[in-house]
Amino acid sequence: MAADQELPPVSWSVKAESVLRGACAAMAAAAALLLGLSAQTKTVLFVHRRAVPKDVQALWVLIVAAAAAASYHVAQLARCLYMGRRLADRGGPGCRRLRRGIACASFLLDKGCAYMLFATTAAALQACFVGLFGVEALQWSKLCNIYTRFCVQGAAGIVCSLLAAAAMAVLAAFSARDLFRRPRSSSGAGAGQCVRL
Repeated sequence: MAADQELPPVSWSVKAESVLRGACAAMAAAAALLLGLSAQTKTVLFVHRRAVPKDVQALWVLIVAAAAAASYHVAQLARCLYMGRRLADRGGPGCRRLRRGIACASFLLDKGCAYMLFATTAAALQACFVGLFGVEALQWSKLCNIYTRFCVQGAAGIVCSLLAAAAMAVLAAFSARDLFRRPRSSSGAGAGQCVRL
């Protein structure tokens, strides 16, 4: 009974993936919090004006995307830690098929998450450049010289989001390695001998 409950040690690749997933979740959550909590009120020509992320639609979309990415990576971190302990080189071909299916789903979701966060960050960055430099042809004035704290906090959130997107691209490479290094399972008699999850 003690031999059945003994868990195999976690491999270095599982540890590296766990650390990277934790870093992705932390950076995406930091980006969502920095952008979501950034607000500043200024008096412009005797009128109180408040700058919030909802004023720039691309920032609001980035907040939602970063929060979703952080939630996804927290869930994947839990899966990675659990599966790394329970299914490390154990079980028959049925387990190999299960692990291969999970690896394929993780690869596709990791790539989609990285693309989504990178695209929304690029859109928010473009919108922020308009606020930073203005557009003289359209007579849009610079806003960051008025709402300085809002812009600085937004810039920090975008930097965190860019770092999270870069880490997610590296994580997609980890997922691809995990998917394509697994041998194809052969259909044998032991297909149903999978370790209990």
